[in-house]
Amino acid sequence: MTEELFLKDSYVREFEAIAVKSTEEGVVLDKTAFYPGGGGLENDVGKLIFEGKEYKVTEVKRKDGEIVHKVEEKVPEGAVIKGVIDWERRYAMMRLHTASHIISAIAFNKYNAMVTGGSITPEYAKDDFNVEDKSILAEIIREANEIAKKGIEVKVYFLPREEAMMIPGIVKLMGRNPPEVPVWRIVEIPGVDIQADGGPHVKNTKEIGEIQLLKVENRGKGRKRIYYTVKTKQT
Repeated sequence: MTEELFLKDSYVREFEAIAVKSTEEGVVLDKTAFYPGGGGLENDVGKLIFEGKEYKVTEVKRKDGEIVHKVEEKVPEGAVIKGVIDWERRYAMMRLHTASHIISAIAFNKYNAMVTGGSITPEYAKDDFNVEDKSILAEIIREANEIAKKGIEVKVYFLPREEAMMIPGIVKLMGRNPPEVPVWRIVEIPGVDIQADGGPHVKNTKEIGEIQLLKVENRGKGRKRIYYTVKTKQT
């Protein structure tokens, strides 16, 4: 099983690994910092380097319990490679991902609204909420910006499933079943939000920059969709 470096450290940009399996479909590594997508986040892209040759990673996905890195040309099995993720793309999604947790927490705690769907790309994020009044969404974004500016350290840790299940609001996506795995990865923004989550996040809310509301769509009765981005570029 591949060691998932991003679970403990979202800031690993480069790493060394062994190609334990290589097929026409892609290469499986003994460890990886490439996020395979999930939870609404797109997968990472980047490159693998072996003996000075670069293999472009165009897609990363989970399949049959493995993380498969799709490359344009087959990587030799057993090769010791260097992996390099597209950091600018990843970091943009990390900032939006942490912003989305703040937004969903405000919606849940203040308006008893849950996320009914959503996705995050490097350019923008979108979330669907089960709310009637779309005016509250602009207020939620305003409040989220105030929280982000506070510079709150984002905590990532692991808890047994039974203990995690006792935390109110640990799963805020409507219709989503709690993970069946025995140990849950928890992402906590102290005083703001705590969720079971497997994706990359920034270490501090100040890294988010300014959250900008792009538009609000009516998706039917009791369902509104917001599009937002993070305005200020961070390094």
